[in-house]
Amino acid sequence: MDKKSIIGIAVVALLFLGFAYFSNKEQQEFQQQKALYDAYMDSVARASNPAPLADPVSQESLIADPADADSIASAARQRQVETLGATLAAARDARPEEFSVENDVLAVTFSTRGGQVKSVTLKDYTKYAPRAERNRPVELMDPATSRFAMLFYVKNGLRNIPVNTMDYVFEIDSVDTAAEGAKQVVMRLPVTAQAALEYRYLIYDTKSPERDYLVDFDVRLVNMAPEMANQTQIQIDWSNTSYQNERGFKNENMYTTLAYRFPGESSIEELGMSEESKSKEVTTQVNWVAFKQQFFSSVFIAPGNVTYANLRFDTAMPESDLLKSFSAQMAVPYTPQTEGYDFAFYFGPNKYSILKKVEFPAGDDIHLERLVPLGWGIFGWVNRWCVIPVFDFLRNYISSFGIIILILVILVKIVIFPMTYKSYVSMAKMRLIKPQVDELNKKYPKQEDAMKRQQATMELYKKAGINPMGGCIPMLIQLPILIAMFRFFPASIELRGQSFLWADDLSSYDSVLNLPFSIPFYGDHVSLFALLMAVSLFGYSWFNYQQTASSQPQMAGMKFMMVYLMPIMMLLWFNDYSSGLCYYYLLSNLFTIAQTLVIRRMVDDDKIHAIMQANAAKKSKGKKSKFQQRYEELLRQQEAQQRARRK
Repeated sequence: MDKKSIIGIAVVALLFLGFAYFSNKEQQEFQQQKALYDAYMDSVARASNPAPLADPVSQESLIADPADADSIASAARQRQVETLGATLAAARDARPEEFSVENDVLAVTFSTRGGQVKSVTLKDYTKYAPRAERNRPVELMDPATSRFAMLFYVKNGLRNIPVNTMDYVFEIDSVDTAAEGAKQVVMRLPVTAQAALEYRYLIYDTKSPERDYLVDFDVRLVNMAPEMANQTQIQIDWSNTSYQNERGFKNENMYTTLAYRFPGESSIEELGMSEESKSKEVTTQVNWVAFKQQFFSSVFIAPGNVTYANLRFDTAMPESDLLKSFSAQMAVPYTPQTEGYDFAFYFGPNKYSILKKVEFPAGDDIHLERLVPLGWGIFGWVNRWCVIPVFDFLRNYISSFGIIILILVILVKIVIFPMTYKSYVSMAKMRLIKPQVDELNKKYPKQEDAMKRQQATMELYKKAGINPMGGCIPMLIQLPILIAMFRFFPASIELRGQSFLWADDLSSYDSVLNLPFSIPFYGDHVSLFALLMAVSLFGYSWFNYQQTASSQPQMAGMKFMMVYLMPIMMLLWFNDYSSGLCYYYLLSNLFTIAQTLVIRRMVDDDKIHAIMQANAAKKSKGKKSKFQQRYEELLRQQEAQQRARRK
């Protein structure tokens, strides 16, 4: 390695170590500031509420004397003014108010305590939780636990005073109509007579869901630079607890998590599923953070990015009517030249067609559609480019989602029909050639002749024009579609609340019988669609086994797993799953059986046998392909190695 290379590596190493050092330093600074702030607020609380005297008699006499009580309150008030300043002290003691602003799709309740969004109600969606009123609108957060605070330091003489906006009451500056028909809410927290922290919310009513579910949130530092202490960042503390909105706690909890996106990435990250607690410290920039439920999300969007995010969720008990408690501690950079920040909130459904169009600022794709878990790789492509467009197209003309799913199954079967036909023909050829394969097995019965037996079998397949993998191709083609559907149906909010036959919600399980007890791995109810799907899978597996076992002897050992075990496992697994998904798999199995019966009537074994003989005669005179030559050479080498090992 030359000198320049060594210098280059050293420079890169120094840059990496420097980045790690400063990133860690910022984290430590935040933790120290948070600890100082907590200790300070404890002292302020003690000053506002003096501890009781040790002597009960003296305490009673003190309370009984109004003059002494007023004196103590006045002293506590004076200490607050000295510590916080008159303006902040007044904001701390003010009485908070709540008020609501609405558009066609949501109602947002604000609180002057912290100037925050207290709760959000979605007008177009109702709850399905077992203990909730059926027609009650979906609420995205529990008002008792919702919290959005900004933490920073201001100067007071020679001291730096921590300010947590949740401890202060903002003044309502205005609630009026702004440009483009948006309703504007402006709240201010006066820090001094000349300086204030200002929150501006914009709620649009444009009849476009991608705009109306998005609440602009602008933070302005009005003449704050002279009042701000020396600091490099402002902390953000956002948390709330989500309600259970769907029928099955287990299934909804599986899709409820905390998600975030790195700047410039088209994919997102998630904390994953947990039935207890989970946390993560993200030490790099983050573009947005989402408190994501199965069908709804609350998203904090920072176009300028936050510098880090400490994320956590805790899972509630199933009988509590709550689902998860989310929290995100973040920070945005601050300099004396900073005039404010442009943020936004998305409060709405996890609907792909809506999230795909959300842009902030205008023109920047922030990929909120990734909140809909459509699968990775080819499975996600199948959903995004095939299933969703077809699904959306059919919805324009057909109101019944049961009929739409039926048409979707038919379209898939039509697309793969040529492969299914070739698969059946391949299995028919293998069934016809089985006597010759049995003769080869008798000719080479010993284990050491396995290579010769395999080579002879492949030669026989070649002459007959048989592709040994032909029977697997339709399954390989269908597999991405089946897995794509597995991801699509439980995540599709379009199916939520849609009824078909006995199922009143295709996005959740259908229960035709509620059991007075819970069966391990099965549950406390009977899903009829899941039961019918398992029966159809048993029928398809039995039918398929009868077709393949005669032509492929190795399949005999898999009879129990294919015919019996797989349907039982699917029944246990899918009893809590989307009834729409079970219905799709049920139709898919039935159509596959019907397709096979039709193809069986179309195929003439005598004609296939004649074609095989013609192929054998033609290829016996022809030249071997390069692939076959290489394959046979490989078999010879393996056979030679086995003989050498036996010696």
